[in-house]
Amino acid sequence: MKSIEIKAEKRTELGKKATKELRRKGHVPCILYGQGEENIAFHAFKNEFRKLVYTPNSYIVSLEISGEKYDCVLQDIDFHPVTDEIMHIDFYRINMSKPFKILVPVKTKGLARGVQAGGVLRIMRRKLLVRALADYMPDDLVLDVTNLKIGESIRVNDLDGMFENLEFLDPQSIVVSIDVTRQAKSEGRAGVDEEGEEGAEGEEAAD
Repeated sequence: MKSIEIKAEKRTELGKKATKELRRKGHVPCILYGQGEENIAFHAFKNEFRKLVYTPNSYIVSLEISGEKYDCVLQDIDFHPVTDEIMHIDFYRINMSKPFKILVPVKTKGLARGVQAGGVLRIMRRKLLVRALADYMPDDLVLDVTNLKIGESIRVNDLDGMFENLEFLDPQSIVVSIDVTRQAKSEGRAGVDEEGEEGAEGEEAAD
């Protein structure tokens, strides 16, 4: 998996007043935790996080805090409800020699048979939670949908045979499916409704 570097500074002052002042200066307050180590409160200028946050990709983060380096992943992020500005970010330490969890983007390849027959491809999960060693963690999960017919889908538990050395943590979820179009569904419902109305009229006549 690709990595991204972020440079930051350890926080010397905590509390609401200090946090508000950091944000006023365009900095984002953050916390680094995990692996049984001491939590580290730090901050960085908001532009440091743009390539990490505003992207469909996922990254291992090489985080430098006041000269000390840590490997981690983005764990959680808070946005302002009105402005969408980044308010706070949680980072989780990882040990590059041990398995860790991260959301990996899903991509598709091929033209599905169901799409050629008039169906529509729906990607239900844009990212999947995966556990693996860093050496095996992919940049993305590419699914071949060529043979999917209308009404068929690929679930997370179908991926075990497609990707080695990866553990998928939400096995029952549907990742992609081929559905009938809204127009086809509408036409199908219309047919049922008409039949239902005819049946009702017949019953009334019999009475």
